[in-house]
Amino acid sequence: MVEIFKTNVQEKTEAQEIIALLTFHFPESKINFDLHDCDKILRVEAGHVPVGEVMSLVHQNGFWCDVLD
Repeated sequence: MVEIFKTNVQEKTEAQEIIALLTFHFPESKINFDLHDCDKILRVEAGHVPVGEVMSLVHQNGFWCDVLD
């Protein structure tokens, strides 16, 4: 399963911090950003993606995140 989120993450260093955080919490997931996309895409791929937890962790670290429709 792949979940795609739009975010307000702007910098590569910010993206790396979020990836490290999410990888710590979801070690079996593939996680990456596309900061060149206008929606600053966060992709999380796993057998099951806990959408609420992903959004909560991103929010707790000062960034906005929502599921891309």
